[in-house]
Amino acid sequence: MSNAPLAERLRPQSLDDYIGQSHLVGEGGVIRRFIESGNIPSFILWGPPGVGKTTLAKLVALSLGRQMFTLSAIASGVKEVREVIEAAKKSRFFSQAAPILFIDEIHRFNKAQQDSLLGAVEQGVFTLIGATTENPSFEVITPLLSRCQVYVLRAMDNDELQTLLERAITKDAVLRERGVRVVESHALFEFSGGDARKLLNILDIMAGALEGEIVIDDQRVTECLQQNIALYDKCGEQHYDIISAFIKSIRGSDPDAAIYYLSRMLAGGEDVKFIARRLVISASEDVGLANPNALLLANACFDAVHKLGMPEARIPLAEATIYLATSPKSNSAYMAVNEAMAFVGRDTTNRPVPLHLRNAPTKLMDSLGYGKGYKYAHDYKDNWVEQEFMPSGLEGKRFYTPQHKREVDAMAWKEVLKNQPK
Repeated sequence: MSNAPLAERLRPQSLDDYIGQSHLVGEGGVIRRFIESGNIPSFILWGPPGVGKTTLAKLVALSLGRQMFTLSAIASGVKEVREVIEAAKKSRFFSQAAPILFIDEIHRFNKAQQDSLLGAVEQGVFTLIGATTENPSFEVITPLLSRCQVYVLRAMDNDELQTLLERAITKDAVLRERGVRVVESHALFEFSGGDARKLLNILDIMAGALEGEIVIDDQRVTECLQQNIALYDKCGEQHYDIISAFIKSIRGSDPDAAIYYLSRMLAGGEDVKFIARRLVISASEDVGLANPNALLLANACFDAVHKLGMPEARIPLAEATIYLATSPKSNSAYMAVNEAMAFVGRDTTNRPVPLHLRNAPTKLMDSLGYGKGYKYAHDYKDNWVEQEFMPSGLEGKRFYTPQHKREVDAMAWKEVLKNQPK
């Protein structure tokens, strides 16, 4: 067990050992009341990383003596959900209470995966406990959300981090054997940022970096973390949090924040091709038609990153990041295709293509009127002629709404030509 991370070695085994979230698990807290009554509904735990969402779910199952099934939304699909549902059904005997299904990062389940849970939740096949770092109102489908309570977990304050630090020093066998002397804790708490797991990870880092007694002061903490970038977990929540902040900084036209998050990822060993792919997406989705050159530059960056690798790849990545962040923004193309696809998905009418737009490669098709009446735009003044392209019943239907002045200007010529004398 000594080879396990400190966070795992110190995972609480009872609700009384749980640090933080007193509004939920303290005296009179709603989750404590559920456990005391033995009757617990499905619920979602929403909070930042490292505040004890997974631990709390496990303690609920342990306290109630319920069997617990676990799924990770990153690695599981509809198939795995169905397998767990069947296992949960088979595990129940007579009046035995329903098992608990814990889904970590439930916000990463797509609509189909979330839909597959509805029936089992409604029928009481299991009690669902979800954990998410994202606002469930936006990331969890409404039918599932309506069947679950949402409880907000808070980042740990310094008093709670102090309690955790003291417990680690006094309770963990490995740290007790080494000996830990706390001279200063400001930097330790500052780097932890209210994240219990991060604090314990820092202690692990220092234990590996220092010989003999572990002395904790601001200078040693800072030096250890500068030499060890393990706090950027490129396979876990940090991976998603930082890339999310990176893209949102670009979308919000803040080049300084975007470069900062880019540097966080590069220092943490993030795959540079992953970053470059996200820049291509941002150029298409966020900059869009306000500056079509953005996609060309992002694509060139993607190509350069493949050719160069690190450390040189940081330069085209920085160039593309700043270019996108300082470009005007329009998501009109993104919105247009989403709206059109949503319309097509719910439109049950198999609308035939208008005859004048059809090709007529055979005499039969020609005799049936295929292509008749089509106006070849280049035969007309200014290479434009008014004609209908939508199927019958959708005349005048619009999906695209220009947002940026460049787009509006590009479309204005059409209105001008429409109003010219025939």
